[in-house]
Amino acid sequence: MSKTLSAKPVEELTYEEAFTELETVVNVLEGDASRNSLEDAMSLFERGQALVKRCSELLDGAELKVRQLSGDELIEFEAGE
Repeated sequence: MSKTLSAKPVEELTYEEAFTELETVVNVLEGDASRNSLEDAMSLFERGQALVKRCSELLDGAELKVRQLSGDELIEFEAGE
């Protein structure tokens, strides 16, 4: 498997670490498939799924915290202003 993947358990990664590693997993899986064995590809896919879940959990936690701090009165962001 790739040396660029973290040895840390997924549950210990920050959002930034998990997202960066997820990008790496996607790039490896989208790359030259002949370089990956089926076993390696499945391991990468499983790690990627765990990373997606971790990122989602961290984003949900951040959203909850923002909602708590703002009293559930989130202001919609309008791009381009």
